[in-house]
Formats: sequence, C-alpha cells, structure tokens
Amino acid sequence: QVQLVESGGGLVQAGGSLRLSCAVSGIDFSNNDMAWYRQAPGKQREFVASIISDGKTVYADSVKGRFTISRDNAKNMVYLQMSGLKPEDTAVYYCLADWDFNTWGQGTQVTVSS
Repeated sequence: QVQLVESGGGLVQAGGSLRLSCAVSGIDFSNNDMAWYRQAPGKQREFVASIISDGKTVYADSVKGRFTISRDNAKNMVYLQMSGLKPEDTAVYYCLADWDFNTWGQGTQVTVSS
C-alpha cells in the first residue's frame, strides 16, 4: 500500500523560497514516476511538476523557471524546491506516485503573502 507524507510547507513572503519534501513507501520507488500537484481554495487540483524514473522533468508553465522537482532514490524521497514564490502559489501541495490519482497524502499548506 502506497503511503505519501508531504512536509515543508509554511508561510512565506512573496519572492521567498520553500522546499517541500515527500516521503514515499509501499512502492518500488526508483522505478516509478513522481509528481507534485496543488489545490488552491475553491479551485481544482492542478499539476505542478513531474519527474519520471530516468530523471526527466516536466513543469507547469506557471512554475517553470521558479520550481525544481528532484528525487532521491536511496531515500525514497521527492522534493519540490520553490523560489520566487507568488501569492498565486498559495495552495495545499500534494505528491503523487505512479500517476495513481486514487492515492494522496495529507498535503502540506503553502501560503505566500504579498
């Protein structure tokens, strides 16, 4: 059974940085794709970034050049380094394993003040 535990969120001023972490268990981590999604109040959950098993990355246009997704296969961890944060980045951030949209963690709240 897949378990996803996100952490690292918080309150930050616009222009600031945060690093989110996601601890993953219950899957063959190194052979699975990972992604970050986010959900702002009153909005649908949206794609942020993904990293496939060979390390290739994809980003949403809204975060390209500001966010970096990475993974540590030895630790079963995926990270999202966020810089140049904007108020519109405020959301609960979730990690996703192997494109299994039925399994989510509790998420971590990111709040960016203007």
